[in-house]
Amino acid sequence: MPAVSRLPTEARQAEIVAAALQLARATSPPLITTADLAAAVGVSQGAVFRHFANKDAIWTAVMQWVRTQLLAALDDAAAAATQPLPALEAVFKAHLRFVVAHPGVPRIIFHELQHPGETAVKREVRALLQAYRALLLRLLGEAARRGELAAGVDPEAAAALFVGAVQGLVMQSMAAGRPIPLKTGADAVFSLLLRGLRRA
Repeated sequence: MPAVSRLPTEARQAEIVAAALQLARATSPPLITTADLAAAVGVSQGAVFRHFANKDAIWTAVMQWVRTQLLAALDDAAAAATQPLPALEAVFKAHLRFVVAHPGVPRIIFHELQHPGETAVKREVRALLQAYRALLLRLLGEAARRGELAAGVDPEAAAALFVGAVQGLVMQSMAAGRPIPLKTGADAVFSLLLRGLRRA
């Protein structure tokens, strides 16, 4: 292996996280080895362990990156809209764009959630979902205050339905082995969701 320049720990960790996300596009996460990550980054396997204590620490760092980047994308999408219901649509589409750009992410999450025990990765997933839910409830609350929601809409149920709609599209995309069709399936699904939320 050719000599590799030494990078600061944070920079090398970022490279390893990016390599894990890239490999997860086509490989099931439990099948990705530290040797695979080392080869993708261009370092020795020992170098990987100089930056992460173990494989679990790598996947925890991956989910920390996902949580930070996805929430930033969702917040930016919501902030760019001037009204709450268009903001919800922007959040919906921003989430799907993120999955299209990083198709390994749902594979990582779904794999981790199959384990019954508590893990650091699962805690990161839970923190992501809690922050996501808070954003949706804020937007739904603003829509309700403006009188834009249909009578009797339960914000908690609406937020759960919103996340479930995204997850359903992602699952179908994974099963079909092709990217989510943002301009067809996603638009139609959100249109149905909005029809149930919006005041007639």
